[in-house]
Amino acid sequence: MNGMSDLLRGALNAGVTRNSHAQVVDGLGAAIIQGRHAEGSVLPRDDDLAQRFGVSRTVLREAMKTLTAKGLLVARSRVGTKVRPRDDWNMFDADVLRWHMEGGTGRAFFDDLSEMRLAIEPFAAGLAATRADADAIAAMRRTLDLMAEAPDRRSFAAADFMLHRQVAKASGNLFMNSVSALIEAALLSSFWLSSPAENPIVQSEVTADHARIVEAIAARDVPAAEAAMRQVIVVGRDRISRAL
Repeated sequence: MNGMSDLLRGALNAGVTRNSHAQVVDGLGAAIIQGRHAEGSVLPRDDDLAQRFGVSRTVLREAMKTLTAKGLLVARSRVGTKVRPRDDWNMFDADVLRWHMEGGTGRAFFDDLSEMRLAIEPFAAGLAATRADADAIAAMRRTLDLMAEAPDRRSFAAADFMLHRQVAKASGNLFMNSVSALIEAALLSSFWLSSPAENPIVQSEVTADHARIVEAIAARDVPAAEAAMRQVIVVGRDRISRAL
């Protein structure tokens, strides 16, 4: 996913404040997500970790609390601090997503993302078909123009993401809108991988697929909006599979 780093850093505020606490959280968190500390393994002793990062035990303990809150660690008496199973990790945490992106992700990650999107976004599009006002629909059409005219992958991925956020917001459901914000990094990386910007013909086709979502919303056609959104997600998933 070379070339995607600037886009993701902008979305995730990946320029982590380089204080001692942040350095420990970032260093240990990335090591866990990327498999350098395996699930179920016990971390080195506190003294060893404090020495490795050049921090006090107090700073280390606070960093451990932060990683525990993200679902990565659990402290066991007489055992030590263990890495929790992947199923317990908070995939809606911005740092956890960033560490996945920076370490490289495989097909399973994006398959899981697509399944989650299929469970949420078509219904959001259906809600938007009943709730979107004229201003929201006009904004979506302007974003379609950005997709059609995008000169590169970065521009297309950004416009693609913007349109999906606009649909989520137009659903009128605060939780659906928040979900897309929470997983912004994963969505941006997904759109980057599935971007057809190097192929003008495919770019036109993909933009037309998204236009069907918007026009179904404008027509207040709930089934058509849901079906069009579902189609866009499935086609994007298949392009990602080929890219990987």
